[in-house]
Amino acid sequence: MIDDNTPSGPDAAYRVTADELRQFVERYERLEMEKKDIADQQKEVMAEAKGRGYDTKVLRKVIALRKKSTDEIAEEEAVLEMYKEALGMA
Repeated sequence: MIDDNTPSGPDAAYRVTADELRQFVERYERLEMEKKDIADQQKEVMAEAKGRGYDTKVLRKVIALRKKSTDEIAEEEAVLEMYKEALGMA
């Protein structure tokens, strides 16, 4: 028995590809929305920290440092000290 509702031929392949493409686009758009929501929540956390008297610029640096290894931090600090000395800032 042939199903008359099932598309066949090049149009069917195009529709399947279009549907798949639409799914990828919609998934990506949902992730973009989630990313925006998370960024908004991060802003709220920083606003709250600032409201409690914390220096958010320093807080962001601390967060960035926590992502690095001890060796990476030590190397960056050594280079920073060298540059400061070269500029007469130490």
